Amino acid sequence: MQNKVKACLVIGGGVAGMQATLDLADKGYDVFLVEKTPSIGGNMARLDKTFPTNDCSTCILAPRMVEVGRHANVKVFVNSEVVEVKGKAGDFKVKVKRKKTFVDPEKCTGCGACADVCPVVKENEFDLSLGARKAIYVAFPQAFPLVYKIDEEACIGCRLCSLVCEADAIDFNAGEEEVELNVGAIIVATGFEEFDPRAKPEYGYGVYKNVITSLQFERLLSASGPTQGKVVRPSDGREAKKIAWLQCVGSRDVKCNKYCSRVCCMFATKQAMIAKEHNPKLESYIFYMDLRAYGKGFEEYYQQAKANGIKYIRSRVSRIIETENNNLILRYEDTESNETKELEVELVVLSSALVAPKDNRKLAEILGIETDEYGFFKPRNIDLSPMETSREGIFIAGVALSPRDIPDSVALASSASAKVSELLGIPEKKQEEEKEVPEKELSKEPRIGVFICHCGKNIAGVVDCKALVEYAKSLPYVKHAEDCLFACSIDSQEKIKKAIGEHKLNRIVIAACTPRTHEALFRKTLKEAKLNPYLFEMCNIREHVSWVHANEPEKATEKAKDLVRMAVAKARLLEPLHDYRIPVTPSALVIGGGVAGMSCALSIANHGFKVYLVEKEKELGGIARELKNGEEIVKSLIEKVKNHENIEIYASTTIKDISGYVGNFQVRLGDKEITVGSIILATGGEILKPFGHYGYGEYEDVITVFELEQELKKGKVEKSYAIILCVGARDKERQYCGRICCYNAIKNAIEIKNLNNSEVFIIYRDIRTFGQGEEELYSLALEKGIKFLRYREDSPPEVKKEGEKLSIEVYSPSLDRKVKLIVDKVVLSTPIIPHKENKELSKMLKVPLDANGFFLEAHLKLKPV
Repeated sequence: MQNKVKACLVIGGGVAGMQATLDLADKGYDVFLVEKTPSIGGNMARLDKTFPTNDCSTCILAPRMVEVGRHANVKVFVNSEVVEVKGKAGDFKVKVKRKKTFVDPEKCTGCGACADVCPVVKENEFDLSLGARKAIYVAFPQAFPLVYKIDEEACIGCRLCSLVCEADAIDFNAGEEEVELNVGAIIVATGFEEFDPRAKPEYGYGVYKNVITSLQFERLLSASGPTQGKVVRPSDGREAKKIAWLQCVGSRDVKCNKYCSRVCCMFATKQAMIAKEHNPKLESYIFYMDLRAYGKGFEEYYQQAKANGIKYIRSRVSRIIETENNNLILRYEDTESNETKELEVELVVLSSALVAPKDNRKLAEILGIETDEYGFFKPRNIDLSPMETSREGIFIAGVALSPRDIPDSVALASSASAKVSELLGIPEKKQEEEKEVPEKELSKEPRIGVFICHCGKNIAGVVDCKALVEYAKSLPYVKHAEDCLFACSIDSQEKIKKAIGEHKLNRIVIAACTPRTHEALFRKTLKEAKLNPYLFEMCNIREHVSWVHANEPEKATEKAKDLVRMAVAKARLLEPLHDYRIPVTPSALVIGGGVAGMSCALSIANHGFKVYLVEKEKELGGIARELKNGEEIVKSLIEKVKNHENIEIYASTTIKDISGYVGNFQVRLGDKEITVGSIILATGGEILKPFGHYGYGEYEDVITVFELEQELKKGKVEKSYAIILCVGARDKERQYCGRICCYNAIKNAIEIKNLNNSEVFIIYRDIRTFGQGEEELYSLALEKGIKFLRYREDSPPEVKKEGEKLSIEVYSPSLDRKVKLIVDKVVLSTPIIPHKENKELSKMLKVPLDANGFFLEAHLKLKPV
């Protein structure tokens, strides 16, 4: 058997690429991360905040960038591109071209003296032309690597930069170089580009200065952006007091891209919310076709936005006209009143489509894989293995597959890395090199260093950070205190290490954001500075101070002083602690035998580990068994699971008790007890039976969409149907969106049309066909004559029995009257709800549930699973 190379190439350094890189590097693989721009971070680095938690994007991304940058198993190539791939799965030979930067990365210290003297100023690509940079520059302050680059086209050859560079890092004779890498697998995570709205001239982008894109607006909101977080108009620098967001620019458009870009509705909602925080008197308008708040916490966030005064107008703006004072008049048809209206605003934000990078097709040729009609990479099997391409050994992660949000991108990246380790096998005892660094001798007297983070404007916009530094200096045993823009950035980590050495610090206090996401990062920094990582205390002056006391800056500053004083007092008493390795049981428990549970079990088993798969029902398959198109998927998975030598199945079994700790859990399954190293929760959900809604349980011809699937399996089709969406979802009892209901309704409606050409009505609030290929399916439904009738939340349909038929009366906003339908069957689209057993499992595992009863993730964006 051929020895497979235990190394992987990751193409693209955005959030998906970094996730895949760290997953593999932590398992012991050598990982080569190739990024074409000067820094890793991708488009997420451009964002100000992330929804629905409104976390600072840099705050959650920078630690990940630092982890990648200092991982012993990771080699990062920036300003680089893949130019040739030869070989096969397990043994690829890859040529990577490093472009000319004229700055030696081994010598550059990132001091910035070169940029200070550079006389050339040009538009900053990172700020999407809203800001400026020099001819020698770094992409952004928190960039990794923090190495300057000379823009060859902009440089005038004055050589002032080389005269002031004390590190002698600048070499004007440097050329391109090629590096050959030998890897066993490749992950493609090339991300996305923003659609250029100049292709839609009716919006005036590129002509009217006050028409910008959503990513440009993110740079305006960002404290590290060109306006330091002030929402001003590009035309005159005046604060914008009336802003309109236009959805679906370049997407859901037959002339541009038919697909839905998935993130835009929530992107605009988040921006409107954050802009409102900047200026509570701001008037915000969002023009939309369907509001697609489908993700976890999204619908709640959308409802909160409406409650905060953000106005949603269901319409597609037909034209924008600029006035003499650079205001913008939007012309649109109000679908509620069927009237043509105009609205004058001061700034327009275009929610531009997420499109495939222009060089995707060229890269696909080099890799020998396929792309779809839009330029995204085509998966081998979108249902069962969306991360696998048409060529063995090459995988896809994140938006390289199709538009998706951050949690989906991260989850797909982890799936891709799991596929790589299945293919290559786990490296022999090769983990990140744990260097045994001799720790500093502790003096008898504590010498405490305090670092205050601005967190952009998340903290500094409320708390007086300079005053906090001065206060910290006055506290007992504090020998050094300073502030920094982002404590989690690469340069700040270096400052902390330097300060530990210069001031002989033996205790560190960081006043910043949450230790939940950042504590491990700072502990590692202490370790690199030869200080015991447990001589560290962190106080949260963001969530506990600036966020909750945003309108009381003076009181917030005083509270921050109290928290810093408490942290310093605690730090004084800290003693060194040491980590110890413990044996881990090499087996896993998967709770839930649906599609997700079986897929997890197979992946773990394919790595060579024992898996116990527990399912409370008699049969495996979960809800997918109920779906007409799910049978083949379920059948294939069940066969693989049952025939795998490493998987032991326990059907009709429930968990009685769980004890132990990470690496060694004792689990009682009825009369049997097993020991496992890890546990995966894949409990799925159950189908809501909507008793009390629209005559369900009273009229036999009122059924759920899953009951319809059973009838269609048997070929039973009526002459007419009405499918009502959002039954038992998006209401007071259950605020979340069912996520799959719109797609299932449309899929079944088309199936009915194909079987019998029956009359089908879909009665909806919003059509949320956001997944890959779903928008095209929606268009097909319209072509087939399926009729869509919208209803409002405050006027739901009424279902009554009329002889042998069912009548439905519903108020149509577009027709401004009630419509009566007579049909044979009414189908109710209901959401999936959490299992009641989740509460017991939550107690056993000490994993909390969210307000809806689903399990809570460690971090909504970066640790969704």
